[in-house]
Amino acid sequence: MKLKVKIIGHKVHDVGYRPYLTELAMRLALRGFEVYNDDEAGQQAVIALAEGDEQRVMRFYNSVSKERPQLADVDNVLSEEYAGDVMPLWQSASINTASQMNKAIPLLLEMRDDMKEM
Repeated sequence: MKLKVKIIGHKVHDVGYRPYLTELAMRLALRGFEVYNDDEAGQQAVIALAEGDEQRVMRFYNSVSKERPQLADVDNVLSEEYAGDVMPLWQSASINTASQMNKAIPLLLEMRDDMKEM
């Protein structure tokens, strides 16, 4: 089963949604998974593509519908069947890790420099 999940709200970018969803996909052992930020009618959106057996994909959707990162402000969670390709979970997790590291490295370097000044 393949499912496209849209998480739409005032603040769903830069709150840890992509790592949160990636970790959820890993816990559920989904075969395929992709996640990316987008915009939907002027609001922030996070799009997740999930692939696996029906039970696991539906558990993913149910979790996403009920739980979210602490700083997220979500208005709606929508889903629809998806017929396209979905990359393997390991590949998506690797991309997500690199993306998060690119965000973290400048902050860590700044913290290091601040500590040197103390």
